[in-house]
Amino acid sequence: MAKLCPKGKAAAKRKFKVYPSAYANMYASGVCSGKITPGGKRDKKMGGGMNRPMYKGGGLCKKGKGRAYGKNS
Repeated sequence: MAKLCPKGKAAAKRKFKVYPSAYANMYASGVCSGKITPGGKRDKKMGGGMNRPMYKGGGLCKKGKGRAYGKNS
């Protein structure tokens, strides 16, 4: 196995509470290979958050809309 670069190892230690873990090592290897920018912000087109149309409108189930199970749907 190849060793991790110091930049990737330091980024993983900053991001995760427990460094020697599988997730931290995957993150560190992604930083070393250049697939992940440490401390970078996500693009809008990545789809993070709750901006999808199905969540607009409060998210409450209303009677007769077919969005809930049971009597009210």
